[in-house]
Amino acid sequence: MITVKQWRTGGIGAMTWIGHGARVWLLVLGVVLAMAVRAESEAGGEAAPAYPAVLAGRPLVFPHDFGAHPEYRTEWWYITGWLRDKAGVERGFQLTFFRVRTLIGEDNRSTFAPRQLVLAHAAVADPATGRLRHAEHSARAYPGLANAVVGSTNVTVGAWSLKMEEGSAAGEASTENGGRYRSHIEAEDFGFSLSFDAPRPPLLNGRAGFSQKAPDPINASYYYSRPQLRVSGTLRLDGVASEVNGHAWLDHEWSSEILPAGARGWDWIGINLHDGGSLMLFQMRDTEGRAIWAAGTLGGATGQTRTYVADELRFEPVRYWSSPRTGVRYPVEWRLHLAGGRSLHLRPLMDDQELDSRASTGAVYWEGAVRLYEPVQEGGEREIGQGYLEMTGYAQRLDM
Repeated sequence: MITVKQWRTGGIGAMTWIGHGARVWLLVLGVVLAMAVRAESEAGGEAAPAYPAVLAGRPLVFPHDFGAHPEYRTEWWYITGWLRDKAGVERGFQLTFFRVRTLIGEDNRSTFAPRQLVLAHAAVADPATGRLRHAEHSARAYPGLANAVVGSTNVTVGAWSLKMEEGSAAGEASTENGGRYRSHIEAEDFGFSLSFDAPRPPLLNGRAGFSQKAPDPINASYYYSRPQLRVSGTLRLDGVASEVNGHAWLDHEWSSEILPAGARGWDWIGINLHDGGSLMLFQMRDTEGRAIWAAGTLGGATGQTRTYVADELRFEPVRYWSSPRTGVRYPVEWRLHLAGGRSLHLRPLMDDQELDSRASTGAVYWEGAVRLYEPVQEGGEREIGQGYLEMTGYAQRLDM
């Protein structure tokens, strides 16, 4: 166990984590650190400063909000998507960079003080092998080692990076030029160097970027998405490099709150629609599997948006898959019911996209590439989009 004293005295430097994860990984780490600081304060240590609250009505301002918000508890830049090589083989991929304010060492002027952590996770879903390739890194923020820059997307951990191309930030708010991101990941058995072109400005989720996660509005984040990113670059698998292209989705969220009381986990999708639109939906579930909150955003190809509130959408499980490793049972196919009588069908690229992070965060969950279908009048259904599905809390309640 890492103690508060170790963090304060700079005893922890760059680390490589064994487990996996995206939102789960960051949230669990943030909670552990906050609990450690709280315990120290109760034992007679100095009082920890408070995180700022997420409040409705605070406008998102670009390009500033493309960058880091170091005063908040947690933050992530989360890219998911589909890649196709020249042979036509499709694979899913995921890349996430995290920032955590630890509330540790904030009164320490040393550059070694672990006031901020920067973490990264990457994965490739490869149907040819039927498994996920994954890797992750983390380090305390330190010049030349790890950093999350204020004012523009520029996050690095060692040689891993996600950066907004210089000169494109000002164009991000333009409807003509959405800007470009570049990423570089190099792991033991895979890697990728990808460019992401954004054809349109950010899509604000919830109420103008204020995304409520539970009946109590204190459980909220600032949240925007960049759907329909055009992807090109190189994918390396077992030392063999291939040119790829495809589409991706970027989520950027920052918050000071943790999982609400009574919640066991959540289900989330981010789908690039083939007509140029986008669909983001999520639900928070209680210990009985019932939805305690839900919301979503439907983006149109020409920029119009439709916001879904809690009583306007429903997740219905259709088919389950049980992990041969953990025994956990996941609903890998879903029927999505939307206001107006629209019904959609979600299917995975492959069933086995389980992430087991018991060696680090203690969480086991499912996160992977999916296809979205819609019924047609003559019978059957047609594919209308591709994206990612994340499901947590099926193995155990997230202890947050």
